[in-house]
Amino acid sequence: MRTVWLLLVGCCFAAPTLAQNETPFRPNDRRIDAVGRYLQDLFPTQTEGVNYEAVYDALTQLYASPLDLNTATRDELSATYLLSESQLSNLLDYRQTQGDLLSLYELQAVPGFDLPTIRRMLPFVAVSGSRDLLGGLPNPTDHYLIVRHERILEQQKGFSDASPDKNGKLPVRYLGNPQQWFVRYRYSRPRTFSVGLTMEKDAGERMAWEPAQRRYGFDFVSMHAQLQNRGRWRNIIIGDYQLQVGQGLVLSAGFVLGKSAETVQTVRRPTLGIRPYTSLTESGYFRGGAATYAIHRNLDLTLLASHVRRDANTIDVDPDSLSEELQVTSLQMSGLHRTDAELADRGSLPETNIGAHLLYHSRNQLQLGLTVLQTQFGVELKKRSQTYNNYEFWGTDNRVVGLHGGYVRHNWNLFGELAYSAGSQTNSGGVGAVAGALASLSRKLDLALLFRHYDRNFHSFYANGFSEGSRTINETGAYAGLKYTVYRKLTLSGFVDYFRFPWQKYLVSASSLGFDYLLQARYAPNRQSAYYLIFHDEYKEKNRSSSTNVIGTARRNLALNAEYRPVPGLTMRSRAQWGMFQYTGQSASHGFALIQDATFDWRRLSLSSRVAFFNTKDYDSRQYVYERDVLYAFSFPAYFNEGVRHYLLAQYSLSRHLDVWVRWARSDFFGLKTVGTGLDQINAPHRSEIKVQARWRF
Repeated sequence: MRTVWLLLVGCCFAAPTLAQNETPFRPNDRRIDAVGRYLQDLFPTQTEGVNYEAVYDALTQLYASPLDLNTATRDELSATYLLSESQLSNLLDYRQTQGDLLSLYELQAVPGFDLPTIRRMLPFVAVSGSRDLLGGLPNPTDHYLIVRHERILEQQKGFSDASPDKNGKLPVRYLGNPQQWFVRYRYSRPRTFSVGLTMEKDAGERMAWEPAQRRYGFDFVSMHAQLQNRGRWRNIIIGDYQLQVGQGLVLSAGFVLGKSAETVQTVRRPTLGIRPYTSLTESGYFRGGAATYAIHRNLDLTLLASHVRRDANTIDVDPDSLSEELQVTSLQMSGLHRTDAELADRGSLPETNIGAHLLYHSRNQLQLGLTVLQTQFGVELKKRSQTYNNYEFWGTDNRVVGLHGGYVRHNWNLFGELAYSAGSQTNSGGVGAVAGALASLSRKLDLALLFRHYDRNFHSFYANGFSEGSRTINETGAYAGLKYTVYRKLTLSGFVDYFRFPWQKYLVSASSLGFDYLLQARYAPNRQSAYYLIFHDEYKEKNRSSSTNVIGTARRNLALNAEYRPVPGLTMRSRAQWGMFQYTGQSASHGFALIQDATFDWRRLSLSSRVAFFNTKDYDSRQYVYERDVLYAFSFPAYFNEGVRHYLLAQYSLSRHLDVWVRWARSDFFGLKTVGTGLDQINAPHRSEIKVQARWRF
C-alpha cells in the first residue's frame, strides 16, 4: 500500500507542475549550476570573515556525494542550511516512525515540507536502497579525474623581460611561467571510503622536483585516504584533513557561513567530525592521521596527530651572531611561491598538533563534547612590536581546551561552547564562549539568537567561531535573526548584529564597536521565476586615512535580483546592486553594478554568459559579484573603477565519461592605462583570462 500511495503522490506532484507549463519534477535533475545559484543566493552582498573558496568546495563535494536521507544525522542535514529546526525534527520523527524513505517523492508526506524546500534540496540529497522506486543505487561511487589549465592572456610585469639596473642588479620577476595547472583525482563512496589527490601550480610558480625542498613537481600537493563505518571504527583518515567540532572555538572546517542571506540556520555550527581536506587553500589543515572510535553506541573518541610546515615570514633575531636564531613574525596565507622572497617563506614554520575529542550523543537530542588541542611550533612565533599586537600569541606552544554541548527539544535547538587557551607565553590565558538558540516558533516563523565573547588573548589557530572579524579573537557580540514565511511564495527575513572589539586591531588604534543589519524579501511566484531584494547596512569604527584617529564608517549595499525562464532551457538572471562607503564627516564613495546573465542548456551542451557594467568611485565602494565558473573552481571578484566585465562558459559532455569546460572572461576599464599593481601590472586597460578543464568519470 505504501508503494501505491507513493505512485499516486508522484502523479499528484507532477500534475500541478505541468498545469503551470513547468518542467516536470525530476528527482534526478541535479545540475552543477545549482551549486552556483545556491552560493549566490547565500552571499548576494559582501560578507567579511567568510572563506568563500572553502564554502564552495564543501558545496561541490556535497553535490558530488549527496547526503543519504535515510542515514544522515541531524548535524549532517543541518550543515546544508536548507532546513529549519521544525523541518529537521519532522524529518527525523517521520524516519523513526515510518522507516526509511522509499523515494524523494515521499518528502511531500513529511509535515512542513513544501515544493520549494524539496526542490532546493534535490542537488544535495538522495535516497538509497534497493526499494527506491526511481532505481537509485544503494551506495554509488564518485570516481573522477580532473585536469585544468588557466592563464592571463595579457603579459604581466612579473613575466616580462628584465634588464639590469645601473648597479647591474636584475629587478624581481616571477620564477615560473604564467600557466596555472590543477589536477584532482577522487575515488569515494559516501559513508564508506574516500581516496583523493590534489595538485596545483599557481601562475608564476616553478614546476620542480626537489624532494629535499619538499617540492614534488607541483608546488602544492595534498592527498588523503579515508575509511568509514568499519565496526566500531567510525572514521579513519590518513593524509590531509580537518575537523568540525562544536561551535568552532577549537576545531572548525568546511561549510561555515557566518552572517549571510540565510539569517537563521547558519548561526549554529554542526559537529561533523573528521573531514578529508580537498581545498586549494594552502593553510588551515592538518597533515597526519586521525581516527574516531565508538567506545559505546552513544560515546565516540577521536584522536588526531599532525605535522605540517606552514608558510611564515622569519627573521634572524641576532644577525651578528654566528649561530642563526630564527623568529617568525607573521604567518603567510596566500599559498603563493613565485619569487625568491615568497619561496623563502615556504614551509619555514614546522608545526605539530596532537588532539582529542570525546563526544556523547543521545538520539539526536543531547550532545556533550570535550576537545583538547596541543600545538607546538618548531620556531618561536612573535609578531612585530606594534601596540595592536600586544595580546597576540607569542611562544612555541599553545593548548586549547573546549567544552561544547547541544540539546534539541521539539523545535528548539540550544547550543554553546566554552574554550580556554594557555601556553608558555605570558599573555596567554584567554577565554572564548558562544551560546545560542534556534527555534521554529511556528510553521511560518523561525528565530536565531547568539551571544559570543572572545578575549583579546584567546588563541586558537584552527578556530572559526561565529564572529564579525576574520578571526575568533578580541570580540564580544550579540546576534538575532528572523525568517517569516508570509505564504508559500513570499519570505521575509533579516538580522541585526551588535559587536565590540575591546582591544586595538590592525588599522584601528583604539577599542571600537559597531553593528549591522540586513533586510531581505524573496518572492517565487512559480518554478520559472524568483525575485529578491536585499538591503545591508553596517557601521564600524576604524582609523581615518593617513591618521591614528578612530572615527565611524558606514557601508550600505542594496541588491535587486530577478531570475526567470522565458523559454524552456534558457535561464536569465538580471541583477542591479548599489553600494556606498563613507567616513564620518567626509564625502561618500558610491558604486553600482548592472549584471545580465544567461544560461542555455540543450542536451549535452550548457552555455553561460554575462555582461556587466560597473562604476565605482574607488575601491572602498567596490561591488562583489559571484561568477559562474568551471566545476570545482570559484570566482567571486570585486568590480571597481569603471568598466565592462563579460565572460562565456561552455560545458559539453562528449560521453558519459568525459566532460569538457572552456571559460573566457575579460574586463575592460575606462580611463585607465594600466591594470593591476606591482608584478601583476598589465600595461593595457583590459585583463583577459582563459580556462580549460576536462573531467573523466570512471
